[in-house]
Amino acid sequence: MQPLDIIHKYYKEGTKLYDIYISHVTDVTGKALRVAQKHPELAIDVKFLEEAAMLHDIGIFKTRAPDIACEGSMPYICHGYLGRELLTQEGLPKHGLVCERHTGTGLSLETIIQRKLPIPHRDMRPKSLEEKIICFADKFYSKSQLGKEKPLKKIRESLRNHGTHQVEIFDEWCELFE
Repeated sequence: MQPLDIIHKYYKEGTKLYDIYISHVTDVTGKALRVAQKHPELAIDVKFLEEAAMLHDIGIFKTRAPDIACEGSMPYICHGYLGRELLTQEGLPKHGLVCERHTGTGLSLETIIQRKLPIPHRDMRPKSLEEKIICFADKFYSKSQLGKEKPLKKIRESLRNHGTHQVEIFDEWCELFE
């Protein structure tokens, strides 16, 4: 499986959205692969890690986020489960789970219900090491500041807006992956 083949099905080369998508997922993939390389003791499935990192945001085109050229109709928070649906249809359900589980440090069913998020009511927290690494790596790169790695302090501040438990999980990942 070549991630670019799937990306090209949904994103048109030469468009602003394509450029934003490719820049972001390439940075996230690079960070994820550096984590795997730094920690051979974790026995990461590097091929899956690379494929899933390239596809983790595949659902953004279905959302409404004009600042990053997304002209869909759904709220941006939906991009994870929409990506899971797309990749499941493509025969890649395991890759799809990465899409669904990478928002923040993951979304618990309780959080989804409490915050009345417009997404399916199910646990959306990363479970496998590969899912956690991609979720971790994603926190370092935004789609509005392409190519710039965020400092840890800024990531923690952003996560704190969604609860101290998000920061605690991120800090655990820092210990494990840095």
